[in-house]
Amino acid sequence: MEIGQKVRVRRLRDRSPKAVVDCLGKTGVINGYKMTDGSGVGVVVKFDNGFATWFFEDELETAS
Repeated sequence: MEIGQKVRVRRLRDRSPKAVVDCLGKTGVINGYKMTDGSGVGVVVKFDNGFATWFFEDELETAS
């Protein structure tokens, strides 16, 4: 996954705040990366409404 790529949130691994749960099924653009727990990399996604948060790569799928 690359910065600028459009992605759709397809699932969430863990319990999340309502703002993140509301992102399920929505499309956003990757605008960065985040170290998660020292062994993985998360992807920061920004949505049309300006909200941005990070996800694991397996929680996302590419969107057209």
